[in-house]
Amino acid sequence: MQGGYQKHIEILLDIGIDVKKVRYANDLRDIDGLIIPGGESTTFSKLIQKQNLHKKLLEFIEKKPIYGTCAGLILMSNNISNSISVKSFNVFDITVSRNGWGRQIHSFIEEVDINGFEQKFKAVFIRAPKILDSSKDVEILSTYMDSPIMIKKGKFLGTTFHPELTNDTRIHEYFIKMIENSN
Repeated sequence: MQGGYQKHIEILLDIGIDVKKVRYANDLRDIDGLIIPGGESTTFSKLIQKQNLHKKLLEFIEKKPIYGTCAGLILMSNNISNSISVKSFNVFDITVSRNGWGRQIHSFIEEVDINGFEQKFKAVFIRAPKILDSSKDVEILSTYMDSPIMIKKGKFLGTTFHPELTNDTRIHEYFIKMIENSN
């Protein structure tokens, strides 16, 4: 619909995964997992409502793995501290602040440690949300400056940064393993 989905598609194709764009409810059929990319969370929310996708996405979320990057993570959170216009899916019990790491001009790249990864990951933060609080059922896989930046809960994965803007496929491969383990 909107956002940085094309880069996710390119990475998935590079690692040999069949990909399908989701724009309408029928597109959710016959897929095993969903990536909600970065973009503008308010616009995402409005487009989801306009396409009557919210209920269908909730039904999909009940059954299948979801990975949200940046705005996708915002849509997966249950508490957005600085937005009243985003209708979320309440997947993660977290409080998130949109653009919490700053505006576009404050974008940055940081090498971060991720639990289970042997080498650091180049995390690209662009208008990134900041996780202000999380419940005990949210597993924190990576932090930056004492703030969670990569989280997991069951079949759900979220990053505040954009792994699709690097050539490093490890996070996408991690999500694919989550999908395989959920079947």
